[in-house]
Amino acid sequence: MSDLAQRQAALVASLVAGAPEPAGFDTARLAAVRGALLRKRAEDVARVWPHLSEAYGESWTREFSAWAAGRPPQGALRDGWDFAHAHPAPGRAAELELAHARAAFTLRRNVLRPRRWRAARRLVLQARTRLASIGH
Repeated sequence: MSDLAQRQAALVASLVAGAPEPAGFDTARLAAVRGALLRKRAEDVARVWPHLSEAYGESWTREFSAWAAGRPPQGALRDGWDFAHAHPAPGRAAELELAHARAAFTLRRNVLRPRRWRAARRLVLQARTRLASIGH
């Protein structure tokens, strides 16, 4: 790997994965870029997980950014999945959204993969039954 490629990799790791700041960069500017990237990441996750983000209301960007800081992005679907499992959102809509995601996907070998239809159908029916029992 060339010196330029190594420096670029160090910069990216600093911006999105919590690695130390590389020498020669303005700390304030790096912090501003890091904050902007976290806000954009929160917006992307909110588009994929609208009920989860709505459950947090005005605090969504702050809460998600605090959680995501230092974690490399995995894509909006996976980031939302991980956040929802680490911080279960209040409200039935967010709970149902997560139940549907669990029905549609499975986490195997640290990768979200679509479920087979039979397994997904069974989990959707279980989620509906559970939600019906709590009065939804």
